[in-house]
Formats: sequence, structure tokens, C-alpha cells
Amino acid sequence: MTIRLRGHHLLCLLGYRGKGYSAGFCANMTRVYERLRTEPGTEIELILGPDDICAAFPPGPGAALRKCERVSQGRGNRAPNRHRDRRAARVVASRSGRRSAREAS
Repeated sequence: MTIRLRGHHLLCLLGYRGKGYSAGFCANMTRVYERLRTEPGTEIELILGPDDICAAFPPGPGAALRKCERVSQGRGNRAPNRHRDRRAARVVASRSGRRSAREAS
């Protein structure tokens, strides 16, 4: 099964250490992280907007959508998440056609 990821979640996964917004969020993020780590052939669909990780944000009316579409205010950064997704997608696209292999750890 394909994992749908927004661009900036590629970066989040690189630094993931088992912490997050809630126990449910962490369990979901850990499942995605471990699958990518242990199943190198897993297909990823790079998308703009809420993805398989956003789906596990803590409950509340529209909570995941609000969180996934919010404006980040950390460290003076006011770039919307979609803007960060596009930047990450451009980096990935710039490597299009290049081959690399990753061995399971």
C-alpha cells in the first residue's frame, strides 16, 4: 500500500524520535516511520495538503485539517505548511531521475 506524504513530512520523518502531539499521533507516525525504515520498496505518493500522518492528529471538530493547514509560527517562520510542502517537493523533483539505494537497517 502506498503511503501518502506531504513534502514537509519527509523532513519530519528524518528527525522523528517518537514524540508528537498525542499518543495516537505518535503511534501512527511510528508505524509510517518503521514501515519506511524496514520496507525499502514502500511506495510514497508526494502530495500537497493533509496526508496519512495528518489523519492521526488529536481529535476534535476539524482538528487535523486546522493543524495541517495552519501557519507555522515557530522561530519566526510564518510559512504555511503548503508552502513548505512545495519547497520540499521541489527538492525531491530536482533529484528526479537520479538513482540511489537504501539498505534496510
